[in-house]
Amino acid sequence: MRTELLIGGEWRQGADDGRIEVTDPATTDTIAEVADGTPADALAACDAAEAAQVSWARTAPRERSEILRRSWEVLVEHTDELAELIVREHGKPMADAKGEITYAAEFFRWNAEETVRIRGDIGTAPSGANKIIVHHPPIGVVAMITPWNFPAAMITRKLAPALGAGNAVVIKPPKETPLTALRIAELLGEAGVPDGLVNVVPTSTSGDWFDAVVDHRAVRMLSFTGSTEVGRVLLRRAADRVLKTVMELGGNAPFIVFDDADVDAAVEGAMVAKMRHSAETCTAANRFFVEAGAVDEFAEKFAAAMGDVRVGSGLDEGVTCGPMINAKAVSDIDGLVQGAVGEGASVLLGGSPSDRTGFFYDPTVLRDVAPGSEITRNEIFGPVAPIITFTDHDDMIRQANDTEMGLTGYVYTRDLAKGLRVSEQIQAGMIGLNRGAVSDPAAPFGGMKQSGLGREGSTEGIYEFCETQYIATSW
Repeated sequence: MRTELLIGGEWRQGADDGRIEVTDPATTDTIAEVADGTPADALAACDAAEAAQVSWARTAPRERSEILRRSWEVLVEHTDELAELIVREHGKPMADAKGEITYAAEFFRWNAEETVRIRGDIGTAPSGANKIIVHHPPIGVVAMITPWNFPAAMITRKLAPALGAGNAVVIKPPKETPLTALRIAELLGEAGVPDGLVNVVPTSTSGDWFDAVVDHRAVRMLSFTGSTEVGRVLLRRAADRVLKTVMELGGNAPFIVFDDADVDAAVEGAMVAKMRHSAETCTAANRFFVEAGAVDEFAEKFAAAMGDVRVGSGLDEGVTCGPMINAKAVSDIDGLVQGAVGEGASVLLGGSPSDRTGFFYDPTVLRDVAPGSEITRNEIFGPVAPIITFTDHDDMIRQANDTEMGLTGYVYTRDLAKGLRVSEQIQAGMIGLNRGAVSDPAAPFGGMKQSGLGREGSTEGIYEFCETQYIATSW
């Protein structure tokens, strides 16, 4: 397992020989140490990306496409190895980790196909004086900052279209989960990705790293996934050089269950929307709005399903909820729960950190949560489900939209017309209508309001990494 920085196709130690400890959140044991990149290392990576990008941009789209498709094959071939890495450094259950690798790899297959479909246009000026030729060249060097909750997929969702469009990248993986990123980069080299196109520089000093990269002359774009709070800071800094940005930020997803819903299906969808990947996802259901006529049945069945969740190390068979990423995460989750209880919420299940080694929190269901309480205004990022009862549809929509975030929403009803009408009223970039999962490489992933800018995936995703150039000529 490589633990050095990858710069220009070479593995090297950081400029000051620093190391970052990587901890298994299920045991709190240190499982590895990786090189700690400095601003000088980040600049060296930008230089390497700049040098490699020129010839890559001139490479035929079909050739780039075939390399991306081979990258998909290589990642799939190494599913078990990569999944175990994810479990050890992140903690999620093995089944979720394997699912993440399948999802992550698919971005290479999807974008292999999109690479040969980057289209231009030709027309005639209305005056007839000239022709208008439009095409989409690559943007250049892209800085990528990725989160710890999806160590593989949040890299490939950005990296595959960036490479397909003809760019080079410098990646700062999270210090909590850098091992998967380093191994993926190594495997891409085996798949034929030329040296210097993918540079990986973990660091413990994110601010200094970013300040160096954002000022490098060749960097023309920032792609970031993480919290809205950090995203705001990065946007302000990126504005200094007028960088193009694609930002996938925080979520506060409403999960709406109407009286006429299939409650069993709603509970099944709620378990997916809340608990996949140990409930540490930006698309996770965060606020459960349940109509009064269905709330008793839903709450009882949902609490029973949450009670069946097996908590433990993701390496153990049958575990469906792993640890949180660190002790602070557990403390933050518990603070929200205790605050809600203090405001009158009743605990149907759980309600406290797990009594075991590691960073665990018991699956928790709260009922009678006060609308507008702190737990409804913050992204929980843990296995806690607050239920809010509603009777007035319009007021529920107002509450659902009463947030700065707008990434995802979920609606359950047997009435398709009502479901579509309500879905259109929810201010979120993605809606699951009678479904608990929305992500797909073929769909445009992204949010409204302060949940982000731009889209990843679908046909839109690869154009985020392109410029638009117009040529006027006559013949």
